[in-house]
Amino acid sequence: MRREEPGDQNPAQPQGRFRDDLIGLDPDDPEAQAFAAHLDRVQSVPKPYTVEGYLTQVGDFAEAANRREGHRRLSAVVVSWTVILALVSAAVVALVTLISLL
Repeated sequence: MRREEPGDQNPAQPQGRFRDDLIGLDPDDPEAQAFAAHLDRVQSVPKPYTVEGYLTQVGDFAEAANRREGHRRLSAVVVSWTVILALVSAAVVALVTLISLL
């Protein structure tokens, strides 16, 4: 009898989250795939207090905003532009302060 190796894949067996968490759901169903992606996002552990962690969170916010429609998408756009304007104004204030010290 042949021993099963970790690299062996049985195409009839579902893989990944469909084998572990979503038993019984069709892996080819778009709604099930979207739910699996949602579970991956929810269960991912961010790397706190690192640039990579912050960029990941910004990317997650952008992806979520792109999936929204109507007033929720408008709210995400307003929040994004408010953050950008705050960063630009802080940079201008820092630059003016730096120039005035010279």
